[in-house]
Amino acid sequence: MIRNKFAPVSAHDHWLINSDGWCQQASQVPSPNYNSRPNVADISLLVIHNISLPLGQFGGPYISALFQNKLDCDSDAGFASLRDLKVSAHFLIQRDGALLQFVSILDRAWHAGVSMFEGRSGCNDFSIGIELEGADDVPFDPMQYQTLTLLTQALLARFPIKHIVGHCEIAPGRKTDPGPHFDWQAYQQSIAGLVEKN
Repeated sequence: MIRNKFAPVSAHDHWLINSDGWCQQASQVPSPNYNSRPNVADISLLVIHNISLPLGQFGGPYISALFQNKLDCDSDAGFASLRDLKVSAHFLIQRDGALLQFVSILDRAWHAGVSMFEGRSGCNDFSIGIELEGADDVPFDPMQYQTLTLLTQALLARFPIKHIVGHCEIAPGRKTDPGPHFDWQAYQQSIAGLVEKN
């Protein structure tokens, strides 16, 4: 029997985003890689990513180290291209569903890079970035979907998000995440009635 990756969310499962833009249910791991948003009231886009360091390997400290500018780029040959890179995301959902937050939602995390949505460039200005620990060629863990659903519901209750997209949709030809294994249909169903994916 296949386990449903989207179990019903019960009434006591409501997550909260504090007035300072930090999720109460997340472990705070502050990143220095952020700056002020042009307009906090303009937050309208949620961007789903995947990330693994080294590529296809899970569970290590490297993603957090990257977002905190503490990654030892000599520790793995695959890290050479990350030297001096300054990036972050608002959230990371690890393989076991644990949620880390690196940047307040009220601030601009550096997750989208060169990007465009509906003719508007610079998606970091008006988006929230959620990284799922994963890779394009690996299915995500059911616990990640559970956390993503709860987090999305909390974000939608707090911010005027109108669209949810993959990184590949705002940076086509440059990015492919969250990849073909991300179950958009089930995810949409889990937040049905709250927002529609673009």
